[in-house]
This record gives sequence, C-alpha cells and structure tokens, in this order.
Amino acid sequence: MRTTLTLDDDVATLLARLRKARNAGLKDLVNEALRLGLRQMAMPPEDRPPYRTPSVSLGTCLVGRIDDVAHVLAVAEGESFR
Repeated sequence: MRTTLTLDDDVATLLARLRKARNAGLKDLVNEALRLGLRQMAMPPEDRPPYRTPSVSLGTCLVGRIDDVAHVLAVAEGESFR
C-alpha cells in the first residue's frame, strides 16, 4: 500500500538516527515501528491496583487557630504574641 505520512519533527529525527545506526531504509523502519506500536496498542491495558497515597501524622497544630493570621505569623517568626 502506498500512502503519504506527515511526521512530527521529533519522530523524523528519531527515524533518521535509526536509519543511520542500522543502515536501514525508511520504509523498513516505519513498518517495524508501526508493527511494534500497533501490537502494543492492541494489547489490553495492565491491570494495576489503584495507587494509594500513604498518610503521615503531622502531629498537633502549633497554633491555636490557623485563621488568625497575625497569630500564625507571630508564631512562625518566633515572636511572643500572647
């Protein structure tokens, strides 16, 4: 089958490097890459368990109320606010 492809610059660069390294033709490399990629795309996705973010205890709050900005800043800067 004959067709025209428009390749992105990064794909064209990779193909050029492979052609040089393998001393192979563009047609052969494109067909090989398409075969490998299409096989992988046709495979069912891996069945992985969902990722769970581990929890960590942060201890008790160092300030009385975090909505009292002046107090929080004073504690953060080491000033005696009370």
